Amino acid sequence: MGGLQRFENKLEQMVSGVFARAFRSAVQPVEISAALQREVDNNAQILSRERRLVPNSFHVELSTSDLERLAPYDSTLASELTNSLRDHADEQSYVFPGPVKIEFEKADDLTTGRFRVRSSAQAKVTTNATDTQVGRAKVLIEVNGVRHPLNPPGLVVGRGTEAGLRINDPGISRQHIEFGIQQGRFPQDRSPELTVRDLGSTNGMQVDGHRVEQATLYNGSTVRIGNTTMTVLIVDEEQSVE
Repeated sequence: MGGLQRFENKLEQMVSGVFARAFRSAVQPVEISAALQREVDNNAQILSRERRLVPNSFHVELSTSDLERLAPYDSTLASELTNSLRDHADEQSYVFPGPVKIEFEKADDLTTGRFRVRSSAQAKVTTNATDTQVGRAKVLIEVNGVRHPLNPPGLVVGRGTEAGLRINDPGISRQHIEFGIQQGRFPQDRSPELTVRDLGSTNGMQVDGHRVEQATLYNGSTVRIGNTTMTVLIVDEEQSVE
């Protein structure tokens, strides 16, 4: 029995056939599962002879009617789709950069029975910062939904344990870049001086879309290393939490 057939049988057993009847004339769960597998197959990046990196964040876009039919079962379906996708990844020697996440969204341009899948590789981010530290920070580094405070004198970002902010992205070196932060030279200077420099990484970095070795940063600046993009956020005094 194939993986998709096992997935369909297991899902139907879990919901006693109700799910299958609800989707009889709409998008079928097995179709979504097959599309997710094709999505990882088509976006696999070679890491080594035996390992390939694939997306781990998926958005399944559906019509309004299909999304309404799905609503009572979305958590069950997401869980089973995730398990099926992990089984497929194991069979193909695929590597996910972080936890697998599947979300369902409405798309106004889709009709009943039609859907599409969008995916991206979102590396797992490890930070030791507490919520209080994040709330009090004047500058934040945001990456894959995680916010990390940037405090003087700076922050090393990389894949290794030595980095202050760790990102599990195979395209990132163990110590890839270093953010620097200094207060303004004069009392009236409220905005800190922000910089970033490459630490001799293998794949380099891009700042605001340009490949550089070092750069000055501003609110909203983006820094891309490997497959991961970070955003610099300068917090207003009124917004910071004391």
